[in-house]
Parts: sequence; structure tokens; C-alpha cells
Amino acid sequence: MKFRLLLAFTSVLLLLLSACSPKHSEIVVADYGKYNITLNDFEEAYAKNVGGIEEAKADSINDYKNFLDLYVNFKMKLRDAEVRGLQTDPSLVNEMEDYKKKVGFEYIREKLIIEKGLKDLYERRREEIRVSHIMIRPDTMSMDQAKELAASLIERIKNGESFEELAKKYSSDNFSKDIGGDIYYITAGQVIAPFEMAAYATPVGEIYPEPIQTRFGYHVLKVTERQERRYQLRAKHILVNFSNPDGQFDSVYALNKINSIRDSIINGASFDELAKRHSDDKGSGVNGGDLGFFERRSMVKEFDEAVFNMKMNEVSDVVKTQYGYHIIKLVDENPYPSYENSVTALKHIYERTTMDSDLSAYLDSLKVKYNYVQNDEAVNKIVSRKDTTKFGEDYKGSSLRNEMKDEWIIKVDNKPYTVDSMMTYAGNQKNMVNMVLSESSLNNALQLFSDRIIYEKAALDLENTDQKFAGLMEDYQNGLFIFRLQEDEVWNKISVDTTKLYQLYEETKNNYQLPPRVSFTEIYSVNDSLINQYYQDLKNGSDFEVLASKVTERPGMKSKAGRYDMVPLTNNQVANIAYQLENKGDYSKPTQVGNAWVIVKLNEKDAARLKTFEEAKAEVSSLYQEKESKRLEAEYLERLKAIYNPVVYYDELEKAFEPEED
Repeated sequence: MKFRLLLAFTSVLLLLLSACSPKHSEIVVADYGKYNITLNDFEEAYAKNVGGIEEAKADSINDYKNFLDLYVNFKMKLRDAEVRGLQTDPSLVNEMEDYKKKVGFEYIREKLIIEKGLKDLYERRREEIRVSHIMIRPDTMSMDQAKELAASLIERIKNGESFEELAKKYSSDNFSKDIGGDIYYITAGQVIAPFEMAAYATPVGEIYPEPIQTRFGYHVLKVTERQERRYQLRAKHILVNFSNPDGQFDSVYALNKINSIRDSIINGASFDELAKRHSDDKGSGVNGGDLGFFERRSMVKEFDEAVFNMKMNEVSDVVKTQYGYHIIKLVDENPYPSYENSVTALKHIYERTTMDSDLSAYLDSLKVKYNYVQNDEAVNKIVSRKDTTKFGEDYKGSSLRNEMKDEWIIKVDNKPYTVDSMMTYAGNQKNMVNMVLSESSLNNALQLFSDRIIYEKAALDLENTDQKFAGLMEDYQNGLFIFRLQEDEVWNKISVDTTKLYQLYEETKNNYQLPPRVSFTEIYSVNDSLINQYYQDLKNGSDFEVLASKVTERPGMKSKAGRYDMVPLTNNQVANIAYQLENKGDYSKPTQVGNAWVIVKLNEKDAARLKTFEEAKAEVSSLYQEKESKRLEAEYLERLKAIYNPVVYYDELEKAFEPEED
């Protein structure tokens, strides 16, 4: 009985202990001074170092232990940087701010605007929308009049008039007006940005509440359908054009023929064979009518509408298009692809369509956020001067600078920026330098300058709002601190002098070997008859170098008269030929090397030997600095260990990257 009670108590205790297992953020894997490193800290650092969680899980406990040792050293150095006040060092603060501005601008642009835009585009392209529009072009009226007309049409439609009838009467789009303004199905990335955004914002059966301005004029937009997009279809077809065997137009003959073909298919005949025999589309007919994969709007409207309403392996009714009569069979369908597989194509679409408007909209939102104000009085004052000053050097000595340099031109977050700062910035831009100051060029300069100031302000604030960016900045700042510490404690303490280097050379000189080397001059040709002629010329007294400078065919060697200086013999057949010659000035017989022929003259050869101190000095210096770096690094770490007394708990690493219990 007691045994059963004890067993029950033990089971309950184990359950309680299991339920109370500490989280990884509570498990300490190392202490240094009054600071510690949790298992969670370790996991984050290790995974980042090896490229991800899955890679980290695949590593061994020994890998974890080795990394923990290095990570403790790293954390002690960062604490030392804090003690030294590096976080307030002016040069590091300035470098960090410059880096935040530069990287922050790119981060905002690429991650917060473009990447978001790409993902939004990807999601919008899952849908297709059927839209109709009435386009009012300002060809015969002003833009204001065009807008007023479009607005009045919207009111008339709201009051019950037919959109389709108004489109027929007023639309300037000759392709759609006669069919009530229908422009068929669209998806994101196929039309200009303002039109697309309006279409996606409008419910089915309704019109967009205000005129939409594009470069074509003003549009009144109505959404008639909205549905999930079928990405790509693969179909086969049989085409019978509107002619009889005599080549005369005969739609009745064509219709009877296509109906007969369809009856055969329904009764079991091979679609492919009938396409090969009867289709007037010879390009696809030879392949059984196969058209391959295609997207919506790739085919003429009647064909497109029929096939995108078909089920798999369905054979259509007869479809009439401008080309004749078709029978269609749907044979395959590609599903909507993943974002990862679409991103390259999406970038091209996005850059062509909505990227500029997204960038502009984001910038406008930042202007509101930071209370952007432009000093129109100063702008008008500059323009009214009708100055011929040019951006760049010309501005520095100009009367404009003398008179207006300290006037504010914009304010961002209540901080004023002067005319001088704007003009100086613009003068350093390649597309602005030496441009004459005018209203247009001033507006360009002002936009460039204000955009930069606003983006820089946003970049400096980004750490407070974006955790990922904050992590990037922390990594960079830590790198700056470590670099400064290494400078102060290691690199700047290394003193190199010739006496120390020579001593190290004597200790290690057997490591500095020169292989057998040879200097030679070569005459090279791919033609054996020519090489034999050159050999005969040499025997008849021709100067080797002069002849080589005229006839050698190896690319780039005529200008050097075929000369090579001190080439190692290793894996060099021509150098080995030269090394076999006995005396300086001797030359070889024509010798085949690969697909060519050479004659080689010996200039000088040097047997394998130890390098002299001067020859080995660079290598010795590198070795000396490496040894000194390791010594000084070890001494620095020993000093840190004496201060912080680090302790590591390797056993806790057994839990690394294991699932946490709830």
C-alpha cells in the first residue's frame, strides 16, 4: 500500500515538474559578471550565424559548445565597449547615423514599399474583375470640362439612367463604347494604376463614386463581375474558316463542316486526329490542335470567354470568332503559382504599373507624418530673380547664395532646412550639376532634397517601429564596437621592426621555398610549317627576340617579344622545355604543345632554394602580425575573464532547438 502511494506521489511530482519546465528564455547557459546568456539568446545567435533554425538543428553539441565559448567572449567585449562609453563616441555615433540613413532609405524602399507592393499585387492577381467604362477624352474640351462631364454622368447613372446607353453616347473609347463600355476581364498589373485601384475598390454592380483621371482623360468605371482567377489553361481546338473547298466565302458550308466534326468527337472519334485532318489552323493542327498554356485575354474574346468557362476535358459547343468556327477541348490547367515562384515576373509588372504611385503615396504619408512645410515665399523669390546661376560650383560664388543662403526652404518635423543646404545638395547630383536655375530645375532640386530629408528622418525613426530593422542596426553597431576594440587592444599595439622579423625568418625560413623557375622567350604558332620555317630562320642567324616580336601567335605576347620572367615549372610544359636547355641563349627544336608548336630560348634558370629574407619579408611580416594578433587577443580576453569570471553551463545546451513544453 505504501509502495503504491509512493508511486502515485512520484508520478504526480514528475507531472508537476514537467509542467513547470522552464522556458528557453529562463534557462541560463552562461554567466559573466552580473550578466547572463539564456538558451533563447544562444539559439537566436546560433541560428543567425549558421543560416537558420533547420541548419542549427542539424549541428552537434560540440558545435554548440564551441559557439557558446565564442559568444561569451563576444558578449564580454560588448560589455567592455559599454564601459568604455563607445556608444557615445562622436565618430561612432556619426558613422552609425550615416549608416542608418543609407540602409534605412533602402530598407524603407525595398521592404516597406516595394516588397509590400509585390505581395499586394500577388494577392490582387488571384482575382479577375470584369469592368466597363465611359472614357471622356479632353480632345475637344478642357480637362475641367471633361471632369465635369464625367461627374455629371456618374450622377445620371446614380439617378437610374443606363450605364450602357450613356457609354454608347458619350464614351471616347471606340473599342468598347458600342458594347456598353465593356472592356472584359482584367487583373492587377494589366491596366494603369489609378484605373486598377478604382476597379479593386468597387463592389460588383456599382460604379466608382468619382471620375478617375489617367493620362487618357477621365473615366467613369463600373464593375460587373468579380471572381477567382483561373491562372493558365491548356486547350486544343479545331478551326474551320469561312470558306468552301473552292476558297469562296461560305459560312453555311463552314458551319455544317464544324458541326459534323463535333458530332464525330461526341461519338468517340479522336480530337487530335480530326484536328490534324481538318483544322485550318495549321500551326496547331499538326499537334492535334494543341495551343499550349495561355492566360486570360491571350485569345480573341469569344474564344477566351468560352474556354475560361469550361470544365476539364469538356468539349465546347461551336464557337464563332473573326477567324471562323472553333471546337475547343480543355485539357489541362495550371494552378495559381506560389509567391516565391512568381516574384521575378511580379517585379516586372510592378515596376511597369504601380510602383511609382506606391512610392509617391508613401512619401506623401511621410510628409503628413513629419509636418512637411515648403516655404513658397522663398521659392517664388528665387524664381522671380530670373537668375542664370548654375547648380554646382557656379552657385558657391553667386549673389543668390550671398542673399538667400540662410533662408529656410522647407521644414521637416519643425526643423528648418536652408536654401544653401538645398542648393548644395542639388549641385552634387549628377543630373543637376551645371544646370541653369529655372522654375523647373528649382522644383526638381527641391523635390530631390525634400525627398532625401524626409526619407532620412523616417530611416532614423525606423528602429523604434520595425523590429527587424532594429536588429540589423544592433548587429552593425556591435560590429563597430568590436572593430574599435580590436583596433585599440590588438591591431594598434602590433609593432613591426626588421630585427623581430629577421628573428622570425630565421626560426621559420624552411617554410619559404622557391620552386625551380625559369625565364624564357617563346615563339608560338598553331602551324607546323610556319614553326619549322621560323626554326630555319633562327639557324640562319635571325635574332630570336626580333623574330618573336614579329611572328609569335600567342595572344598578348608580341609586344613582349615572347618573353616570360621566372616562371615556376609546376604544370607548365613550356617552362619545363626551357629548363631542360643547358646554357643561356640555347633554344629548343620545334616542339608540339597541345594543338600548337613552340620554339623556346633559355634566358635564365634558378634551381629550387630557400627564399632570402628580402624575398620572404612580406610572408614573414604577415606571419608575425598573425602571431602577435593571437597573443594580444588572448591577453585581452584573459583580462576580461579576470573581470567577469565567465561560467558556461554546457549541459543546458542539450535542450537547444528542442520544442518548448506548454
